[in-house]
Amino acid sequence: MNLQLRPALVSFIALSVITGLAYPLVITGLSKAIFRKQAAGSLIKADGKVIGSELIGQSFTAPKDFWSRPSATVDANGKPLPYNGANSGGSNLAPSNPDLKKAVEERIAALRAADPDTTGPVPVDLVTTSASGLDPHISPAAAAYQVHRVAKARGLDEAKVRDLVAAHTQGPQWGVLGDARVNVLKLNLALEALSSK
Repeated sequence: MNLQLRPALVSFIALSVITGLAYPLVITGLSKAIFRKQAAGSLIKADGKVIGSELIGQSFTAPKDFWSRPSATVDANGKPLPYNGANSGGSNLAPSNPDLKKAVEERIAALRAADPDTTGPVPVDLVTTSASGLDPHISPAAAAYQVHRVAKARGLDEAKVRDLVAAHTQGPQWGVLGDARVNVLKLNLALEALSSK
């Protein structure tokens, strides 16, 4: 029995040190050396204060701001808490679920009420949640859909707001991965700067 116990304990301790301490320290050190910004959370600062991350969306509901993609995240008690990084997840509602249909119809109605002059089709990412519930981006079409409302609420020329959206549109990663996207927090910060001129 003792002949088997000692090698088992030594293996357990050695693997615990390697996988529980050494490996995480090496990976953390490499990530901080090679990807300093990402390892620190890709934080966005304004006036010296952290106001968010490039990687986690935020809720914007004022007519003067571009709105983010809806979030289905909840708090520890199951109550809605948009963009809750501690409880990432989608709604898991199937396309045939009447609750999803109702939620989408309510979101469309809210967008139409906020800007009755814009009558085109509503981009799907403005009325459906992402799988993580934390998506910080919207499609260029979703940003373009909101340009009239935002420009009107801020008293800005639509062409200037449209140019701002174009300047903040990122192409697919490495030119091939994913779709074009617009980071909503960065766009709204640029919008604030434009409005204050």
